[in-house]
Amino acid sequence: MSHRVGVIAVIGRPNVGKSTLVNALVGAKVSIVSSKPQTTRHRILGVRTEADAQFIFADTPGFQTRHRNALNQAMNRTVTQALGEVDLVLWLVEAGRYSAGDARILPLLPPGKPVVLVVNKTDRIADKASLLPFLRDMSARHAFAEIVPLCAEHAKDVERLPAILKPYLPEGEPWFAEDDITDRSARFLAGELVREKVFRLTGDEIPYAVAVTVEGFEETDTLIRIDAVIWVDRAAHKPIVLGTGGERLKRIGSEARQDMEQLFGRKVFLSLWVKVRGGWADDVRMLRQLGHE
Repeated sequence: MSHRVGVIAVIGRPNVGKSTLVNALVGAKVSIVSSKPQTTRHRILGVRTEADAQFIFADTPGFQTRHRNALNQAMNRTVTQALGEVDLVLWLVEAGRYSAGDARILPLLPPGKPVVLVVNKTDRIADKASLLPFLRDMSARHAFAEIVPLCAEHAKDVERLPAILKPYLPEGEPWFAEDDITDRSARFLAGELVREKVFRLTGDEIPYAVAVTVEGFEETDTLIRIDAVIWVDRAAHKPIVLGTGGERLKRIGSEARQDMEQLFGRKVFLSLWVKVRGGWADDVRMLRQLGHE
């Protein structure tokens, strides 16, 4: 029996469900999820291993057309570089909606590589028959290898996808060990989980200009001690993250710690600080420290 392995870029405009889909396919939270459009900032590989195939999903940032700062330029470079290095492309669009943001991605699709269109959030369409004209319209825009309507939040829908993708992967030996789920370090994932909780628990009070650096990471067989700094762009944002009497920061830490313990399988002791650094999203040195090139 031949074995298949390949890298699959997962692309789409912001907030279309890329990270939700990758996490569901991998079976663990390797990419953070929130309603803010700039949540995913790096290319993150999620690995799914089956008996005869290994799927390496590259979750990419949503292609940015607003906020033309150094951060978003770095994020857009991540998207275009990922497309040049993959065997297959998954392009996510929202069921019944083709926006200007989607249209800007169409020219980025690499020629000569198979593209599977995933029409996500079908659960929001009450009359499924009304999807047919949308699917016909999308099929006319590009020669897709497959068009797959699904809801990334429904396990049965997601589990249909690997069998559809497998024939498009080249033959080869696995790149990762059977129990690997990502190429990212535990230190990186810890910082991302903190950033997710900041986004989720501050809502619209805090804009996307929030970053997290992990300053200390010590681990034993039973415990991980993590020191992290939450960076905000303006002094006025610091008390919002802290909350009254520091209650919001405590909740951010508590929820992030619970996710870390589930992901790492160990107890976590997490210490958080909030600091101000104006203009960090345009600070090349700061972006390099955060892993952006």
